[in-house]
Amino acid sequence: MATLSDVAKKANVSKMTVSRVINHPETVTDELKKLVHSAMKELNYIPNYAARALVQNRTQVVKLLILEEMDTTEPYYMNLLTGISRELDRNHYALQLVTRNSLNIGQCDGIIATGLRKNDFEGVIKAFEKPLVVFGENEMGYDFIDVNNEKGTFMATRHVIGLGEREVVFFGIDLDEPFERSREQGYIRAMNESFRKTNIFR
Repeated sequence: MATLSDVAKKANVSKMTVSRVINHPETVTDELKKLVHSAMKELNYIPNYAARALVQNRTQVVKLLILEEMDTTEPYYMNLLTGISRELDRNHYALQLVTRNSLNIGQCDGIIATGLRKNDFEGVIKAFEKPLVVFGENEMGYDFIDVNNEKGTFMATRHVIGLGEREVVFFGIDLDEPFERSREQGYIRAMNESFRKTNIFR
């Protein structure tokens, strides 16, 4: 089994350079990275990410905190889980699924939270000290990833209007949350632009 020393010898560089390519690629030139990666490939060298994580005081674990019922509320959750796990795997991280009761079991390097509501930010998220990304629009100042809810509903409403429907009704969720307000605004904007009366049910 090839070692870091073997890679250094093959690439004609120091072990320190190989280590920097693996652990801190941003500090190495593209030419050196290409040279070292080529040697790693030839020797079938696989870095010991567990050892690297230990040295860097990292866990290589990212938690996905789910605060809603996956099977009934969000049927696309399997696609979400697959996408997250693939990207984490590509970067040598493991995915750990947690709920509000299991959030503090075990260490991690960061968290992705989904299904959050206003009360969760005070009760669950505020005490969390690791980096956090929220899946879903929020107004609490946390980084988030989401679809453009307003534009999506606007386009859907315009499409239905374009089909010749005389009355278009918006059925929403009875929640005072940013994603729901954005969806309603998209519907209202499309209806107003078409000089139609809005009809919203929650």
